[in-house]
Formats: sequence, C-alpha cells, structure tokens
Amino acid sequence: MSTAHTSLASDEDKMLLGLSLSHIFRILEIVFCALALIIPMFRGAMYSPYGIWCEFVWVFGLVVAVVILVLEKCLVDKLVETFVLKHSWADLSCGLSLLSSLMLLSACLIYCTVFVCSICIADIFCAIFSILAFGVYVVDAVMLKLKCPEGYLSSVRGILRFSQAFVACLIFTAVHSYFLGVESQFRPGGLIWCILVYVVCFIPTVVVIPLHLQKCVDLLRFCGLDKMELVLDVVSVALYISAAILWPLFGYKHYNRDTYLIYRIHDLNLVTVLTYVNLGLYVADLIWTLIVICKKR
Repeated sequence: MSTAHTSLASDEDKMLLGLSLSHIFRILEIVFCALALIIPMFRGAMYSPYGIWCEFVWVFGLVVAVVILVLEKCLVDKLVETFVLKHSWADLSCGLSLLSSLMLLSACLIYCTVFVCSICIADIFCAIFSILAFGVYVVDAVMLKLKCPEGYLSSVRGILRFSQAFVACLIFTAVHSYFLGVESQFRPGGLIWCILVYVVCFIPTVVVIPLHLQKCVDLLRFCGLDKMELVLDVVSVALYISAAILWPLFGYKHYNRDTYLIYRIHDLNLVTVLTYVNLGLYVADLIWTLIVICKKR
C-alpha cells in the first residue's frame, strides 16, 4: 500500500495539468524568450549588429522550445525518431537545448554589456528575462544530458561542431560591427581574406551537422563522411591559422592609423579572440576525428 501511494505521489509530482517537467521547462523557455524579444521591439527596429544577434538568439530559443513542445505533445517526435533521425529524439532535444543555452549565454553577456545602463529600465527587464531564459535552458539541458542520450549532437563531436558554428556567428556579428559605416572606404585585403575564411569554414560546418542526424546519410556511406570531415578539419585549421595571423596584423595596423576606427577596438579584439577560439575548436575536432577513424580500423 505504501509503495503504491509513493508511486502515485511520484506520478503526481512529474505531471501537472497533463504536462511533464520537461514540458513545463519548454513553456517557461517560450515565455521568457518571448518577453526578452518583445520588450526591445516596442522601441522600433534594431540597427546594432549586437542587438540583432540578441534578437536572433531569442527567436531561435523561442522556436526551438515551441517546436519541441508541439512535437512531443502531439507524439510526432516518435515518428520523427523512427523515420527521420539516425539517432534518438533525446539526442536531438539535448543538443538543441545545449546550443540554445550557449547562444542565450552570449545574448545575456552582450545585451548586459552593450545596452543595459542604470536608467534603462526596459533594457534591464529585457536582460532579466534573457537571463531567466538562459537559466531554464541550462537546467533543461543538464537534466537531458544526465539521461545520457546516445547520439551525435549530445556527444563531444556534435558539441564541438555546433560550437564552431556558434563562434563563427559571433565573429560575423563583430565583423559587421567593425565595418559598419566604413565599408566603402576601408577594404584592406588581409581582412577581406579573413572574412572569406570565416564564411568558407562556416558553410560546410553547418552542412555536416544534419548529415549526421538524418537516416538517409546511411545510404551515402560510400562517400566516407568521417574522411570528408577529416578533410574539412584540415582545411579549416589551415585557413584559420592564416586568419589568426592576418586579422590581428592588418586590424591593429589600420586601427592605429585610421581615426574612424578608433572606437572599434572592442570589435577588433572580439574577432581576434574568437578567431583563436574557433581555431582551437577545429584543432580539437581534427584530433577527435582522427581518433574515431583509427578506432574504426
């Protein structure tokens, strides 16, 4: 009798109005991301590249939470797992929650640093809701990760890969801010090469992720996905080494010479640091890919 009562109490704790704890987290993520997004929109269009990035992050977090909640409540996730995904639905939801947490962390730091001030009440509330969304996503991601889902997105390789794409997006934001308003009069060849490096490495990185997730990739095993990733990592490491040398070399040279870049030192520093971060991520991914290939032999 005591065991049955305990089991019933446990079920009642896990379910509230037909919602599991995971679904409650999704609803909170939707509410907080929506509030963080709506507040700045009342002031009009956002022109700052950093503000646009924050709005994109809140939209992304909102969409991820809505899609996962709807699919799970309608039990469509089982169909997606059966017919589309190469790995489990838990792996997909865990990976997306980890990615959303990482993106929201960047939005919180950027918005608090760039927009929040002691008299900016609306921005303070916006930052609070963004921090709350980040907190809920972190708790949700940790709980999903503790269940140890097996798959690509929740593994080290998947985390490295979407981290590379995430860092590249931050680089694009900082580069846009650095060149904003001076594009027509400031086009040093070294920095243009670095921008091409960021774009060229970003595109295949994003393409590789869905190739690991969908079942149709099994029909393309003859292409050697691991070997293709090895080539991608080698090329990306070589290109990022060139960017890690040229961006600081040309960027700080022109910063010291051109007065209209005097207030863009933070953008310049951010791109420099993130370039080295992504270089490290690609090197780590290259080493991991080599380990995976060696284990398969």
